[in-house]
Formats: sequence, structure tokens, C-alpha cells
Amino acid sequence: MSNLRILYAAGPGDIVGTFRYWLHGKDDPRVPDVAYSRQFLDVCQQVGADGWVISANPRRDLVEAGAIRAENRPITFDGRSGLIFHVGRALYTLGLIRSAIRFRADVVVAAHGVHWFLLSLLPLFGIKVVPAIHNTLWLALVPPRFTERVLLFLARPLFASWSLAILAHPGTCARQVSELASGRSRPIVPFLPFYREYAFTGVPQRGARRPPFRVMFAGRIEADKGVFDLLEVARQLTERHRLDIEFDICGAGSCLERLRREATAAGLAERFRCHGYLEPRALGKIFGACHVVVVPTRSDFTEGFNAVVAEAILAGRPVITSRLCPAIDLVRDAAVEIPPNDVAACRDAILLLCDQNPIYEIKRNACSQLKAQFFDSRNSWGEGLSRILANTAKV
Repeated sequence: MSNLRILYAAGPGDIVGTFRYWLHGKDDPRVPDVAYSRQFLDVCQQVGADGWVISANPRRDLVEAGAIRAENRPITFDGRSGLIFHVGRALYTLGLIRSAIRFRADVVVAAHGVHWFLLSLLPLFGIKVVPAIHNTLWLALVPPRFTERVLLFLARPLFASWSLAILAHPGTCARQVSELASGRSRPIVPFLPFYREYAFTGVPQRGARRPPFRVMFAGRIEADKGVFDLLEVARQLTERHRLDIEFDICGAGSCLERLRREATAAGLAERFRCHGYLEPRALGKIFGACHVVVVPTRSDFTEGFNAVVAEAILAGRPVITSRLCPAIDLVRDAAVEIPPNDVAACRDAILLLCDQNPIYEIKRNACSQLKAQFFDSRNSWGEGLSRILANTAKV
């Protein structure tokens, strides 16, 4: 019997680099969690499958070793909007379908860069489909626009009938899959980001209570991730003469230089520090120095689980976020929930944790009770895929 053949359309990370680390038995040190592509490679090895993993990384590259092929394949017209965006996604999806047919794939796992409805073509070629849902299918608080409604309508048969099963972050992501399929979706297998237990061992589990009180943001520096809301919070705190509260903004993105300029223009550069991209070790130092992590995603972004929430818990730091972040359901005891897009509420939540030490300590202590779920491989993406494949009869 020939080996199972699996093609995986991964996210935008550098899969070729991750593959090279994997060949030497190492996790990719550029990310703090166990990369989903690393988990896919492990699954292929465990089940003896031939694998082809394709990322949407903009740096083209291709490497093969043994039964595994890893490729960085940029998405056509990535970063564009409107009709051109959808054309690019359609071309990328059709390219993946062509690759799957050429590869003689038995299963396609699709996580990023695709128009879901086009994947319904794969079963016509005898190829099973496993959608992997990392982000919400539509904005949680805003009704889908006409084009989005049409695309969702076209994708409904994939989730209701044509998928082998569906990997999805718990909470909003899984609920939207079920809603799209009118409560009759294919089996939904939940997963969480997965970390090695040593990942945060060097981070002190409590921030020093002496001033300044340090607020951390980690993620892409984009307007829809709420970074300019945080800058406004910093302005308002300055107006209130709260110079004992400082911000560390970590990450890269198209708005990084604009954010730096505006922080400087507001006279906040020393207390609103934009660090840019940081390697995990350097990022861990910021986690160790901060007191609270803020995830202020705005309602115009289709948020996923947001692994930064898990990383805050593993670092022993309370989280401030809204219901737009599906992760809040799993860390609520260590979180302060605020309304979406509410700058004043974000400011007041920071002041609450800064000024009310008993409340801060309750939230901080709750972190230790919530860590285990992110260390448990049974909750991982790879374990979910393994369970799905175990129920798949090789044709």
C-alpha cells in the first residue's frame, strides 16, 4: 500500500526555514510556540505520509528531503484590496489545487490564502479536504458585505458536506463554522496553540510592583490591531499626569514608522517604546519586565485565537482584551474584558490593574491555573490532525 500523501497550505511563515530546523530535530527558534508547520511535519513522520507544505511567505524558496517538500509560495496580489484581492486569492487557490492534483494528494489541509468555496473542487478528484480555521470567517460585530456574503454562501457546502473534518480554534471560529453550515457542519476538531514547557521558564512570574507599571503589546503593527488606540490611551494617561505607566509595543507592520512618528510628535517616545520585530528571547525579556498585556484588536479585523493571549498567561501576566479575541473564553479568570474599540475602557482597565493591587494579584495568580492547557499536546493542532487522519481510510 502506498503512503498517504498530504498537501498543507500553511500561513505566511517561512516554512522552508522551519523545515530546515526540523531536519535537525529542532523547533523553529523564530517563533515562541511550536509552529503549525512543524506540527504538520511531525504528523507526516508519525503516520509515514508523503508531505508537501506550502506557505504564503513572500520569499520564494523550495527544498525537498526524503518524503517531504517545503515551499514558500507568495500569494498573487497579496496586500491589495477589492476585486484584485479576490482575484489573487482565487489564483492562489487554483494553484494549490493544481499542485494537489499533480502531487496525487489524498488529503489537502488548507489554512491560509484560499477562497474556501474553490476547495469544493478537490473531492471531484478524489481528494479529501480539511479546512484549518485560524481566524474568524467574518467580522464578529459587522455584518458581511455583499461580496463576503456571496463567498460565504458559496463556501457553505464545503463546511457542511465536502470536508473530511474541520480544524478550528474554539470559541468564535468554531461557532461561525457551525453557523455557516446551519448547525450541520462536518465534525469540528478544536485546537490551541502549543508550547514546550521550557518556553517561558526564564520569564519571572511576577513583575516588580515598583513603578513604572509597564503595559505590553505584541503583534502586527496595524491600525486594525488597535495600536493607535493604545497611543491614545498613553496620551490620555499623560494628560492625567500618570507618568508612572509606560508602554512597550513589539512587532513589525506597515504602520510601525507612522506609530513611531506620532508617538514622538506627542512627546511620548520615551514612555511609548516601539521596539519593532523581536526574536523570541528578546520578546521574553519584555514579557518579564511588563505587568500586563493588552490585546486591543478592533472590530474591523477578523481576529483568530491570538497566541499572544496564551503567551501572556504562560508569562504569568494578566490580559486586557475584548470579546473580539476568541481566546478570552479560555483565560477569563486572568483577563479584564473591555468593550471593543473603547479607548476609555482600555485606559480604565490599565488604571484598575495598576492601582488596585489585590485585583491585579487575583488575575496574576489565575495565570498559573490556566497554563496547562497550552502545554498539553492533546490540545494541539497536530494532535487534532492526527485524529482526523486516523479516521481516514487510505484509498
